[in-house]
Amino acid sequence: MEKGAVLPMFYLPPVEYFTALQKNKPDIWIEKEEHFPKQTYRNRAHIYSPDGLLALVVPVVKGSKMHTKVKDVKISYDFNWQRLHWMSLQSCYRRSAYFEYYEDDFARFYEKQFPYLFEYNEELLKLILKCLKIQLTLNYTTDYQEAYLDLTDYRNSIHPKKESNFEQKTYFQVFEERNGFLKNLSIVDLLFNQGPQSVNYL
Repeated sequence: MEKGAVLPMFYLPPVEYFTALQKNKPDIWIEKEEHFPKQTYRNRAHIYSPDGLLALVVPVVKGSKMHTKVKDVKISYDFNWQRLHWMSLQSCYRRSAYFEYYEDDFARFYEKQFPYLFEYNEELLKLILKCLKIQLTLNYTTDYQEAYLDLTDYRNSIHPKKESNFEQKTYFQVFEERNGFLKNLSIVDLLFNQGPQSVNYL
């Protein structure tokens, strides 16, 4: 019997996240009750820019420190980060084979304001799963547990500050002739470059 997994809710999650989803489905649990940890993929994503790795960070309202539950963290709109993120995605992926194919689906996430980070990430995740044609029912945790005996716990293992031992085969990236293949970028890097083939890659 397959055992499932518990994962955090990330912003435009890295490729490794979707590999974990595929490997552990259908029993997937999304962590909703943890305290919000800073400097993680919960509010940042890595994409490939002409200069190499570029981090896109969703700013959160001050006071969303360690003692705020992740589901209660509010997005800050003190500056127009949505415009910045969308311009970055356009300039980095305009030349990719499939950006225009998905452009309209993603554009609305940079036009409409979402009050809560969790809700914003959740709606983006649903869109990405649809684009990948991955059918999946997401379950949500109802209380916080330090550890799980019956689930693979990815809450702290997929992290921008930790070296990942995720083994990834290469695919074409727009700027790879400048900086080589960059591993474990946001799923949008795979999607915009590989389009409908992305699910086969995963």
